[in-house]
Amino acid sequence: MKLKPATLRTFTTLHSWMGLVAGFALFVAFYAGAITVFHHDLQQWATPHAIDTASASLDDAQHLLDEVLARHPEAREHLGMTFPGYELAQPTAYWQDRQGIWLFATPGNAAGSTVRPGASLPELVNELHYTLGIPVAGTWLMGVVSLLYGIALVSGFVIHLPRLAKDLFALRPGRNLKRFWQDAHNVIGVLSLPFHIVFAVTGALLCLLFALMMALNPLVYGGKLMAASAAAMNTAPTVQRADVAKPLSSLATWHARSIEVARGHGVADFVPGYLKLDHAGDAHAVIEITGTSPRGLGGGAVALDATDGAVLATQLPGSRDANHATLAAMYALHFGDYGSVAVQWFYFLLGLGGAFLFYSGNLLWIESRRKRRQTEQGRSSLIMARATVGICIGVCVAISAAFVAAQLLPWLGWNADTGEHWVCFGSWATCVLWASWRAPVRAAEELLWLAAVVTTLVPLAHGLATGWWFWRSAAAGHDALWAIDLGALALAAGFVALARATARRARSGETNSVWATSPHYP
Repeated sequence: MKLKPATLRTFTTLHSWMGLVAGFALFVAFYAGAITVFHHDLQQWATPHAIDTASASLDDAQHLLDEVLARHPEAREHLGMTFPGYELAQPTAYWQDRQGIWLFATPGNAAGSTVRPGASLPELVNELHYTLGIPVAGTWLMGVVSLLYGIALVSGFVIHLPRLAKDLFALRPGRNLKRFWQDAHNVIGVLSLPFHIVFAVTGALLCLLFALMMALNPLVYGGKLMAASAAAMNTAPTVQRADVAKPLSSLATWHARSIEVARGHGVADFVPGYLKLDHAGDAHAVIEITGTSPRGLGGGAVALDATDGAVLATQLPGSRDANHATLAAMYALHFGDYGSVAVQWFYFLLGLGGAFLFYSGNLLWIESRRKRRQTEQGRSSLIMARATVGICIGVCVAISAAFVAAQLLPWLGWNADTGEHWVCFGSWATCVLWASWRAPVRAAEELLWLAAVVTTLVPLAHGLATGWWFWRSAAAGHDALWAIDLGALALAAGFVALARATARRARSGETNSVWATSPHYP
């Protein structure tokens, strides 16, 4: 297949501009998303002394549930609770008070608090992934970015389709760095194309689903979106109170019953994670238990009569309705929430590879506009180079700095939630400002060395604050702890390699380039 030159130019321009418009946001989303794959492990790593905390039992969770329901009448209408060991060793009950404020209770604090138990670091990284840290509008922005991402993928595939077989595994190192970067960009892009299509589609749907439902509300839902969305999102049916008192079954009964029902549907590895309880103490009390299933796509849920354990509804792998199957598949395929730990590491590498795609795409755009016969380059190339360095390398520094803050701030007695945000976004802004002042190649080298240093501090801060140095956690079998620590050291080594390569480029590369040292810039 051979494209006409005019058609090829059109698709090349489309690919370049879609990539440029969406590239910065996608770099942040992919780098943060690679880390978010280990969301549950990160919660354990970032929660102070989580490993040293004894795991609670179902009896402890039952006591917490009974005390919360007795002390807080508003919790009887709707309450959620995690089972011990789902994210934290201790169970957490949560509900809204009369003012709509969420309260959280744990064993020993049944009065409730507005502070969510556990570490805030996993949620901060997740916010960067799906909102770039921008409140409200960030989710919709990332939905639009995902659509542009899809256009860039399709146009890029069309560009390389005629010479796909020839160039697929071509990596030509040498003095022609543009060709090498182009080869690496093409190889990673083509080999991971199916997964990138999945990320683009699921990212757009996850971010824009509610906006799409709002737009279709008058036509599809007859103006009754909220009522329809409850049935679409939940497993338990919506029932009205009977206003007849009836005691609840025990938590242990619900737990065992949900596993029994799941096994009856062929899901032998169902593990209850959290529950939602409606109308506690009423004859129409309903409980929905959601759990994980490593061999299934997206776990599942079982809805029971909370008074006698009768099955009301199920949404389990292999027996979901079309709507729940679609939602579960979108989430699982986007976050790698299925399979073994090997799948998580595969998604982690895909995330880093995706970040490389957008970084290298910017470098290729800058190189394609290089003026080879003059030292001073165009303003657009200089701005793009500085933005690429400041935003992309800067967010790597920022996330590592947030990891360090997550360990040291609680150790020092400071508020980790607020402090992590200030450290993350403050360091990111500082990197952007530094890159806007320095020559691009100098800023790149300096910020890469900074990223290496800060990322190396991650396991050091963890060991200092908790005493769980990676060799000790490895010997004790705490895989989440030592894997994150060693993963940080591996990333730091990667930043060192990139910093050294950047220094070599500054010394021996083309002088007529924004990536060369110049007397025009500090």
